[in-house]
Order: sequence, then structure tokens, then C-alpha cells
Amino acid sequence: MTATPGARTDHAARARELDATDPLARYLDAFVPSDEVTAYLDGNSLGRPARASAERLARFATERWGARLIRGWDEEWYELPLALGDRIGAATLGAAAGQTFVADSTTVVLYKLVRAALAAPRAAGRDEIVLDSGNFPTDRYVLEGVAREHGATLRWIEPEHDEGVTPEQVAEVLSDRTALVVLSHVAYRSGYVSDAEAITRQAHDAGALVLWDLCHSAGAVPVALDAWGVDLAVGCTYKYLNGGPGSPAFGYVRVDLQDALTQPIQGWMGSAAPFEMGPGYAPHAGARQFLSGTPAIVGMLAMQDMVDLIAEAGMDAIRAKSVALTEFTLELVDDLLVPLGARVASPRDAERRGSHVTVDHDAFEATLPLLWERGVIPDFRRPNGLRLGLSPLSTSFDEVRVGVEAVCDALVEVTSGAAPAEALADATPDAPTP
Repeated sequence: MTATPGARTDHAARARELDATDPLARYLDAFVPSDEVTAYLDGNSLGRPARASAERLARFATERWGARLIRGWDEEWYELPLALGDRIGAATLGAAAGQTFVADSTTVVLYKLVRAALAAPRAAGRDEIVLDSGNFPTDRYVLEGVAREHGATLRWIEPEHDEGVTPEQVAEVLSDRTALVVLSHVAYRSGYVSDAEAITRQAHDAGALVLWDLCHSAGAVPVALDAWGVDLAVGCTYKYLNGGPGSPAFGYVRVDLQDALTQPIQGWMGSAAPFEMGPGYAPHAGARQFLSGTPAIVGMLAMQDMVDLIAEAGMDAIRAKSVALTEFTLELVDDLLVPLGARVASPRDAERRGSHVTVDHDAFEATLPLLWERGVIPDFRRPNGLRLGLSPLSTSFDEVRVGVEAVCDALVEVTSGAAPAEALADATPDAPTP
């Protein structure tokens, strides 16, 4: 198939067919639309707000905060970090109650859990942390800092550019000195889905703890923390959980580890008796001990509605839609962008691919102003990757079509200066693939 105007007719028909048979299509109207955006392909960075969340935020100022004032703490807010954590755990993480909490930023929760793991009794005599060079910068930066504090050694895994960490690579760096393995379940750039269950088992066999970053998993890719035996996990809530800009993170600590860990940021909200204002700190029992300061209640409002939608739709159905969206994206990329010199930098195997597709081209950064001007919002990751992030409940197949076609047009303009229609007419099926 060539990248011709006729092919675009086929793309449009294919998108209409997929949307017409999409069992989750009814959820598209559950989100606030934007008159300025025709294709939003960055849901893996910031999810759209749910309509119910917009209404909840407006009501909160008058009905909860304005009317109840300080009484809100006794009536709901004090328990919200744990109650909402349990809901996130049940709907998206495969986690039983009492193990998930909502607090702080991803960076801060990551720091807390890494420090707690390294100070755990089972880490005694172990001084190595396993991580990978392809992990999100925050993860790498936090671990570099903690390693300096503890005199620990970082053992680096070097994943392939368009893949992620494999059990075979982990096996090569594990030893009786490994204290902690910190990896992302879904790689932030390539979208590669690591075999969390196998890697967790490997780490445990070596006597180490495991911490999984679930930022690009929660709400898009099924996770089974309890079944996999995961020790610790962290994730953000503004991507597929649609909590809004800067909404607080979640953390997970397996129930049998909670009494053995001491988190390093001892704040009043995690103490055994926070309202007694006592002279010394004693940790609260259970997951509450991993809280520190006053919870960001306003930041927890929007994600509640998205968690409801996820629980209603079910993670299996959400994952099926995610796979279908990324498969269709790859069809369009192969047809429209690869002939122009682009290269797919995400796994082709759906089982190993999350809910975004990354495509590399040296001219992509220059296309962004054109795309944003035209209401098409993808995500760029250096040095040359365009991430097409697809949020299953809020993204339609036709939106994907519109977006990838716009990327094609912008790429043609940037690289050749020709009008999009002229360049498409000249495209051939024999164009080289880098």
C-alpha cells in the first residue's frame, strides 16, 4: 500500500469500522472535549479530564471545602489517601486492600521506598542496586543520589533503544550483593513491557527486593502486584488515571513487608497518633506510615472518577482496546511515515508493547510547532522520538488516523518543503526503510 490520497480513504474507512465495533466507544463522551484539539496523542503524559471530574472540582469548592471547612478532615479527607489507594489497587494494580497509598510526587515516593528498602534487615550486607540506563530520568537521578548517601554501587543494564529490560539481562547483574532492583514495567520511551513476574522471581531467588515503576502501566496495562509477589511499587496518577497536572503519586508496599520497613521522611501524617502532636515520632501501623505531610486532597479529586470508569470497563477490556489502538497506529505509521524515513522504535509484539508507540525521525522535533498549531498533540522524546500515547477510554481510532496523517503532512513539509498532497502523490511503496 502506498501513502497516496487513495490510501487515506482506506485509512478513514478502517478507522470508522474500528470505532463502530469498539466495545468501549461509549466512554469517549465521558471526557471533556477540546475545541482546540483534533487529535490528542499524549494521554500517556497527561490524561484528559473526565466530565464527572470537572463537575466534582466545581462542587468541591462550595459543597465540601466551603461548606464543611475543617470538618472535612474528620468526615473524609484523613482517610482519603488510603481509601483511594485501595481503589486504585483493586481497579488497576491487582493489589488487595491495605497496601496502596496516595501521597507526594512520584519522585518523593520513589525516594522513600528505595531508602526504606536499603535499610531493611534483609538488605544487610548487600550494597548494589540494579537499574537500567533507559529508565525515566527521575528514577535514575533518585537512585544515583541514594547510592551516594549509602555508599551503594549501581549495576547498570543497557537495554536496546526500541526495547526494554529482559529477564536475561537482569540475570547477568544479580548477585548476593544485590539489595534492590528498580525497573519500569513499561519503558517510558519505547513502550516495552518487561516481564515483571519473571524478573521479580529472579530477584527474590537472589535474595533482593524489587521496586517497579508503574507510571506507564497503571490504567492501561494489567498489573498483578500481589500475584507476582512484588515488594514495592510507585506510579503517577496524571497519565492513564487522569488525575490532572501534578496529581499525587501512589505507592505500594506488600503487606508482610510493612512492619519491616522504615520510611525516611518522618512526618506527622504518618505517625501513630498524628493529632496528639507528641514530642517524638512513632510510625503508624500499616500503609499509613508511608505518608509524611498533609495529603493533597484537591489533587486527589479528579482521579476518583477515572478509577470508577476503569473499574466499570475492566482492565482486560481496556488492554484489548489499547492493543487494537497501537496495532492500528503501527499500520498507519508503516503506510505513511516509514516511507518518509521514519523508524518504529517500539516493540512490534503486542504482548511486549504498552499503550504508546514511539517513532524516530531526525526531523520530528521540527514538526511539533506545525502539529500543535493544527490541533494535533503528540509527545516528543529526545533525541528524535515522537511518542503517540493512546489512552484507551478517551482515544478513538479516527483520532489516531487524523493524528498520524497530520504527522505525515508536517514531516513532508519540514523535510521537503513540498505541499503535503504533492509529496504524498510522489510516495512509492519501495521507499527505503532505515
